[in-house]
Amino acid sequence: MAFLNTWGIVNSFGAFQSYYSSELLSDVSDSNVSWIGSIHGFLLCLTGFLAGPLFDTGYAYYLIYIGSFLVVFGMFMVSLCTQYWQVMLAQGVCIGLGSGCLFIPSVGIIPTYFSTRKALATGLAASGSSIAGVIYPIAFTHLQQNIGFPWATRVIAFIMLGTLSISIATFRVRVLPPERRRLFNPQALRDVPFMLFNATAFFTCVGLYVPYFYISNYSTTQANMSPSLAFYMVPVLSAGSAFGRILPNFFADKTGPLNMITICTCAAFILAYCWLAIANTPGIIVFCVLYGFFSGTFVSLQPTSVVTLSPSLSILGTRMGMSTLCAGLGTLVGTPVAGAIVGKGSWVGVRLFCACALAVGTVFVASARVVRSRRVMEQV
Repeated sequence: MAFLNTWGIVNSFGAFQSYYSSELLSDVSDSNVSWIGSIHGFLLCLTGFLAGPLFDTGYAYYLIYIGSFLVVFGMFMVSLCTQYWQVMLAQGVCIGLGSGCLFIPSVGIIPTYFSTRKALATGLAASGSSIAGVIYPIAFTHLQQNIGFPWATRVIAFIMLGTLSISIATFRVRVLPPERRRLFNPQALRDVPFMLFNATAFFTCVGLYVPYFYISNYSTTQANMSPSLAFYMVPVLSAGSAFGRILPNFFADKTGPLNMITICTCAAFILAYCWLAIANTPGIIVFCVLYGFFSGTFVSLQPTSVVTLSPSLSILGTRMGMSTLCAGLGTLVGTPVAGAIVGKGSWVGVRLFCACALAVGTVFVASARVVRSRRVMEQV
């Protein structure tokens, strides 16, 4: 339920992007509109970086309470927005900060409950954000058409309130570290596989969310898809992502999370290059299903890979925060750059940008895997 309201809101931003660009913020460029979602994703990761040591020190409950309040309050404030700066503050900043407070506790608590099948457990939890990516865009679009933008966002805020209430009621911390942890782990700078993996997180996230933000606009303008069908492409991406966060994670417990994330990141970049040749409705639907599947694997296996690359669970929150910050910087850069390319009318450039970023991410994650262990068949 906590995951539902962290990356799930970022996954849903494509629906908001389409509405803002065509209705509420029609006088604002696509690049500037995408900054709302990018700031949200970046602050989620930045707050996660700051929250990691707090989680390690035993303040997980406070993070859950504060995060839940900020997410729900921010969405209620979105319903009152009429200008760009208002939406940026409410959805980009307030919800972004709240999502970051929720993220580290929701993912950091899982390894303390499972000694085996950690990847599958993390994948099942992370699938909540994909479920949100299906529910929230469909709910927002239909509600906005029937009861208007203000009440559509209020209904979503009430859904968030209900789901986060369940998280608060069921959240339990099993391990409380006895000593204060640092915000930054200096030893990590000498850990070559971990630093290579952080580079992976940055470059992969530069390109990873480009289809989530722009596939609806691409479908209507380049593939002549009807708007009533095009808005479903974001939920289709998220539905594929839900399976991608569970099935590969099941096998990752047998093959190793670093092995699996390398394979799936490579598959995502190949699909991004295939996107260059897709300009019809059936092709886009197939692309959304497959790309959603493999991109979802990266999101769910990133925390588990950090566990694999961490020498001790006592610094897991700190290292997870460091890796999440790198992912956030990539998210901050990626979609606004893609929006600027769209603004110049170059959809080929957008797709190449996405594919090249994922290709660089693949090189880094493969390098991290090789440095970690040169034995091909080893479970890493």
